[in-house]
Order: sequence, then structure tokens, then C-alpha cells
Amino acid sequence: MSVHRVYSVVVFIILASLDNVAIGLVPPLYSPISRALGVGEGALGVVTAISYLVTAVAAVAWAYVGDRTDRKPVLMIGTLIWAVGTGATAWAGGYWGFLAAQLFAAVGLGAVGSVGFSVVSDLISPRRRGLVMSLWGLSQGVGTLAGVLVASQLGGADWRTPFYVLTVLGVVAGIAYFTTADIRRGQSEPDLAAVFAAGEEYEHRISRADLPRIVARRTNVWLIMQGLTAQAAFGSLVWLPRLFQARAEAQGYDEQTAIEIGGLLTTLFQLGGVLSIVGGLLGDRLQRRDPGGRAKVAAIGILAGVPLYVLLFFAPLRLPAPGTTTGPAAALVLGSLFTSPSLLGAFLLALLALALTSANSPNWFALIADVNPPEHRGTVYSLGNLVNGVGRAAGNGLVGAVFAALARSFPPPANLAIGLAAFQVFFVPTGFMYWRAARTAPRDIEDVHALLRARAATESPSGPISPSRTPGGGSAG
Repeated sequence: MSVHRVYSVVVFIILASLDNVAIGLVPPLYSPISRALGVGEGALGVVTAISYLVTAVAAVAWAYVGDRTDRKPVLMIGTLIWAVGTGATAWAGGYWGFLAAQLFAAVGLGAVGSVGFSVVSDLISPRRRGLVMSLWGLSQGVGTLAGVLVASQLGGADWRTPFYVLTVLGVVAGIAYFTTADIRRGQSEPDLAAVFAAGEEYEHRISRADLPRIVARRTNVWLIMQGLTAQAAFGSLVWLPRLFQARAEAQGYDEQTAIEIGGLLTTLFQLGGVLSIVGGLLGDRLQRRDPGGRAKVAAIGILAGVPLYVLLFFAPLRLPAPGTTTGPAAALVLGSLFTSPSLLGAFLLALLALALTSANSPNWFALIADVNPPEHRGTVYSLGNLVNGVGRAAGNGLVGAVFAALARSFPPPANLAIGLAAFQVFFVPTGFMYWRAARTAPRDIEDVHALLRARAATESPSGPISPSRTPGGGSAG
């Protein structure tokens, strides 16, 4: 891989994290924003849920356009749109203005993940997909954590400050796309190496006629539908900062300090997501021996993480009494990690739980690239993201209602812990669907290889073969 291509992978991974920073800004600041806008925290949970859904729907349109046209301008436009929406959020004077700004930003956010995924999948060979896709997925997880950290540390005194900061970063990110390499569609596929060696291009583009074929591919069905249940569970986890904030408040800390503690604990406890790289490497290794290996790694990781999450939610998290320590919240949290056995135990639980469930992400990304030709990948990813958005919106919205109902019998933080634990049951059908994907993936992968080999063999200097001669479907450009 050339230096410029490596640089481009790094840039795309970093920039992909920024859109998740934008997504992660609001939940840690529910209490000060709700007070400033004069609405309940549940109303802000609705904004977050609708934003997830709008992002997912917009991603389908962005991805379809990206699979048919030059992808770099699409990414630049989408990035600038979410930057403008983030800036408008900071200027919102009321609830409806806040909602409108967040939805405008959500439209732009839909472009980055779906179109960026298509580009990155063309930068790497199939043998390295699990590793690089783990970095791609990790960047999004790190971005979400960075959003929590930035929001909790910069927004405790003034909730608008983090939005100003991210607006500037978004504009810089849009400009940074100019420095990346021009990525040719399908250039990383070994089956198409002869086409590019001859100086030709892979000109096939998606068309509406391809959509039924995408849905008919069985592995796509399992990969897309697992997001409905997986994201219901993951969507509930955006309330983790609120759980930890409530635990700190129950121990006597004021709201601002508790917000900072909640954000820091969430960031610290989710460091296990870094180990998604291990899940990607395991998927790569097993996939070379077993075409269903990636799906099996994801299934085992998802199911094994459930009991660990449940234990984490009920861990006591003992902190020093307010006033007994001096210095910033970060020093208090990090110091307590070495002096409080309960905090250390919760950290280890979180580390292992996140390491296991994070195996889902890189193997999901890699499987989408494995079982689809290059011109379908962005669209399939966006369809998966659409279902993910529905699941995440449902999880985020419903868990708020569950917390409120439980609060009648269980005061915070008990209602938060019980509600989050209940939502982990959604991981069970997710594991089952990955196991089904492990059964269908080998045939679908071989079908894609056969399709690309046939196209490479019949490609002529004057252009691609006609749609009627394209084996396995897919229209020619």
C-alpha cells in the first residue's frame, strides 16, 4: 500500500470519528440543556432518538448517490452540513430550534459513515479487512466517547461550548478531504487486479434493478436485521453517563461535578472498545480457514458480553466522600481507580464486556465488503445503518420511558441500572442472526468472487461488458 493510500486511510478513519463526536455530545448534557430550554430530559431523549433515525434514512440516499458518482464531493458536502447544524444547535434559543438544528446536522452525518465505508473498503485487500475495519469501527466508538468526554468536561459550566468547538473541527474536516488520494472503486479486489493493471477502470455502478438482488442475498438479510436488536441494546447505553452521574449524586456530589464524573467514568469504562482490533484480527485469521469465521467471532462475542454488562450496571462504584479530595474530577476518578476495589472491579468488567461485544463491529463491516461487489457496498452499509438507526432510536427512546416507569418504585440510580440490564436481552437474537450468517456467508462470498472474475475476464479496452452479459446481476456504467 502506497504512503498516500495509508495516509488516506488514516484521514478517513480520523474524520469518521468526528461525526460520532457530534452524535455523542447531547446525552451527557441532558440535564443542563433541558433546564436551559425549559423541557424535560425525556424530550431531549426524543431529539436524540429522532436524530439517529434521520441520520440512518439520510445515509441510504447519500450511499446510493455515492455508489453512482464521485464519492469525495459527497463526503465534503455531508461534513459541512453537519458542521453547520452543530453550530446552529449552540445558537438555539428554544426546544424547537434545538430540534431543527440537530435534525439538519443529522442529514449531513448520514453521508460520512455510508460513503466513507465504501471508500475505505476500496483501500484495503480482503485479507486485511478485519484489521482495518476494526480501526474504522474503533474510530467511531472513540468518536462517541470523545463526544461524551468533550461534552462533560467543556459543557459542565456552559453546555453550548462543545458545540462551538466541534463546528470549527467539522469545517476543518471538510477541507481535509482535499488532501486524500482519489480512490478507484474496486481497486483492492484481487479478482480485478488484471483490469487495473491494464490501465482500465471498474465502471460498474449500482442501479435500481440491483436492489432486489441485494435483498435476496441471504447474508445481507442477517447482517442488516441483526442491527435492529443489537442497536436496541447499544442505544440504551447512551444513558451510561446518566447512570454514573446519578451514582455520584447519590453519594453527595453536586450536579456539575457529577456530570464530569459520569462522563469520565463512561469514557474510562469503554476503553475495552479498543480491543475490537483483536476481534478484527481473529475474524481475519479464522476467515482464511472458514468462510463463516467472521460471523462466528461476532456471535460468540455478543452473547458472552451480556452477563458482564448486567454485573457492571449494578456495581457499587464507591467514590471518596465529597470534600475529602481536592483537584479536578479527572484526578478524583483516576485516583479512585487505584484505591476503590469496587471501581477497579467495575472497570475490569467493562473492559472485558466491551472487548467481547466490540468483536461485532469490524466483522460486520468486513462481511458486508466480503459478500457484496464494490458498487453495492455503500448502499448495503447504509441499509444496515438504517435498521441500526431504527434499533438505536427505539432503544434510546424506550429506555427513557422504562426509566420513568421504574422510578415510581425504584429511585435513581436503581431505576437506571434495572432498565439498562433489561435491555441487554436484545443481544440474544443478535447472536442468533450472526450464527445464521455464518451458514450463508460462504456461498455468498464465492458468488461475489465468481462475478468479479467473470467481469475481469470479459472487460475490454473500450469499456465494461453490457448489463445483459453481466453474470450475477449489477448494471454496467
